[in-house]
Amino acid sequence: MRPAVAVVEDAALMRDSFSLLMPGLEVVAAVASVEELTDRRPVVDVVLLDLHLANLEQPDVRQGIAAIRTLTGCGYRVCVYSQEERRFVLAACIAAGASGVVSKALPTGRAEQLFLEVAAGGTVMPQSVVGILEVLVRRDCITLLSERQRQVLHGRARGLSYAQVARQLFVSESTLRGYWRDLTRSLSESLRDLTPGEIERALGLAPGDLLELWPADGTEDWWRTARRPGRGR
Repeated sequence: MRPAVAVVEDAALMRDSFSLLMPGLEVVAAVASVEELTDRRPVVDVVLLDLHLANLEQPDVRQGIAAIRTLTGCGYRVCVYSQEERRFVLAACIAAGASGVVSKALPTGRAEQLFLEVAAGGTVMPQSVVGILEVLVRRDCITLLSERQRQVLHGRARGLSYAQVARQLFVSESTLRGYWRDLTRSLSESLRDLTPGEIERALGLAPGDLLELWPADGTEDWWRTARRPGRGR
């Protein structure tokens, strides 16, 4: 049975072609804004969300962190689908409650596989976010990991495949995938509990570097300030 998904994307061509490009997904709603989706409230396994939704036709719609928080607040699992590549922006999406981040630069088949993983309850993180988390663990900003979990994270942060890490740890690939699924869920929860200041200190950033990127209570704009970063679909 195909998982039911909703697509929130301001580009009409993308909305209209999603079900054709990804036949493994049942697209039950394809809308231009979070507001339209929350009005409809379709029952779906995951919402596929473009980060940048404001345009000339809908300049005031929620987007970015505010969009993620609105959807998770309604009980939806969210997977970001965007061309955004800045690692702290992507990490902020996970911290805001997204269960996955998938790049629009990926081949369609690979993106569909990752969406299926999120729809099934998994967590999908880009390599850049895994790298941030590995540094936070090494510098004891995230501490509740076993030695085996640290080894798995270290291997994945270095870009090793599931099979390569499994061979290093003398476990089956299926066992390793189970480890990784549990680990990414745990790391996502830990990331959500950290403050911008804690992350800045652990990563050697200047105080305040993350303030306009990181989710905060009451965030209604793309970031905490009115100034918005350059558009990356």
